[in-house]
Amino acid sequence: MEDFGIYAVFGVDEPPRRILSCQDGFHRSVEIQPCVQQIVLFTRGDWGKRDSVSVELADERNVPIIMGKLTPFNKCLSWDACKDGVWSNGATLTVKLIEGTSDLLDPLLILSQMECTPECNPTVSVTLPSKRKRSPGEEEDEMDEGRGKENICPNAAEKATPHRRGKNNPRGRQTRLFSPKEEQVAASASQSHKVKGKQAKTSSQAAPLGKPSGRWGQTVCPIDHQTAILIGGQGAKKQFCKDPIWKLCTEDLSWVPAETLAEGPTPEARIGHTATYDPESKRIFVFGGSKHKKWFNDVHILDTQSWRWTLVEAQGKVPPLAYHSCSMFRGELFVFGGVFPRPHPEPDGCSDSIYIFNPEMAIWYQPIVNGEKPAPRSGHSACVMQGRIFVFGGWDTPVCFNDMFMLDLGLMEFSAMKTSGTAPSPRSWHGCAVLSDHSFLVHGGYNGNHALGDAFLFNTDTSSWSSLTLPQLNSVPRTGHSVITMPTTCKKASRDELEDFSESSPQTLLVFGGGDNEGSFFSDLITTPVKELRLD
Repeated sequence: MEDFGIYAVFGVDEPPRRILSCQDGFHRSVEIQPCVQQIVLFTRGDWGKRDSVSVELADERNVPIIMGKLTPFNKCLSWDACKDGVWSNGATLTVKLIEGTSDLLDPLLILSQMECTPECNPTVSVTLPSKRKRSPGEEEDEMDEGRGKENICPNAAEKATPHRRGKNNPRGRQTRLFSPKEEQVAASASQSHKVKGKQAKTSSQAAPLGKPSGRWGQTVCPIDHQTAILIGGQGAKKQFCKDPIWKLCTEDLSWVPAETLAEGPTPEARIGHTATYDPESKRIFVFGGSKHKKWFNDVHILDTQSWRWTLVEAQGKVPPLAYHSCSMFRGELFVFGGVFPRPHPEPDGCSDSIYIFNPEMAIWYQPIVNGEKPAPRSGHSACVMQGRIFVFGGWDTPVCFNDMFMLDLGLMEFSAMKTSGTAPSPRSWHGCAVLSDHSFLVHGGYNGNHALGDAFLFNTDTSSWSSLTLPQLNSVPRTGHSVITMPTTCKKASRDELEDFSESSPQTLLVFGGGDNEGSFFSDLITTPVKELRLD
């Protein structure tokens, strides 16, 4: 077998050249001239016991532009400077061999990962982002220091109970990807997160290049059995994240920064929005949210096949909303609740209405809903299961809820559910994920005073609650985080077996981000097999 080496192509007219081999040591830096607009980096030869190759591209001031990893499954990186050039004054490419580090991964966060992990394609396509396209007026918004009262979040240094603004009580409002032609890349896996007490504060101003910065109020949206997309969020000092879009490859829990890798106008920075995936059209629908003193009622669509953003010019009326819920059923989006702005001096209100968006007609409409409707609320959760939407929790100042309502989507009729067992305490901004065709998980949240770390399972067949033991989660209260499930597969599974995954396949629970209401924002990614969740 040929000796292992790392090769690079600088520009389309240059032949490949070897920049590092075993005889050269474990580290090398190469100067990149300003005229070079494209870089292709790849490996050749037997990997042996090597785990990965760390790659960093830095500008002339030694400020990192992007980082990545070459692995036995991702053997190529491709970067394009584009017309405005992210290394127009020259750059430095640094590669480092990494051997035998897999044993150092924290077993608390990567539970049973050596045996089973969520499935992922062994190759990922990406192009190095150039400067992000921003919508008119967004640059001005970025200069805002985050002083907008809309974004006093449950992670501020001073605890903020989510009260609507009254006469003597100003309340806090919450507030391009991958082309088939692009080459392979995977960002560094998160290898050093540890769930031991509170996490360290993470600034949203200087994002770690191998993973998203700490944040709350984001969305994480699975798009297939191997991939999830992170959109938006807000971090320390009420600053909106400068790294708003990431791709998560769940085979090795690696992140790829992805803000400017798709064509078309990307959504403006925001929190409290929803991102809903339609498996039929393979599109993500981003709706609503807030940013400083601005609320949104726009709909952005990301086509995950062409990797192109589209801003919908929709007909019909829907109010600007944040911290609403959005559920996909039979190709339509069902939006319920949320906070909407009222003109000063009226307090901002919570909605109890349902709005439906039909993507085929690009129109909003309101259905006739019968039955016992939930009280107005925001920060609640909603799960679609067997033709029904289950709505839990949320708040409308000064009340925090722990009630459960069910909307029958055939009859369009709401009903209050009588539940049994150990129910969660009142909360909002909690995490929620469907675990099976008859159960879903509720974790964490905010009760108006502090963040929570408990977890509960709701059985829709018996309408009963059960308390769950999750040692890796219960010890770290968090709110505004994301909880999803992804199919799990053994690494030794054949490709045919990988293609046979369905909703009945074993599932892995993934938890990302959030905050503790004490000023800390998390960027950790915690996984555990769903089958290992234990009832108290």
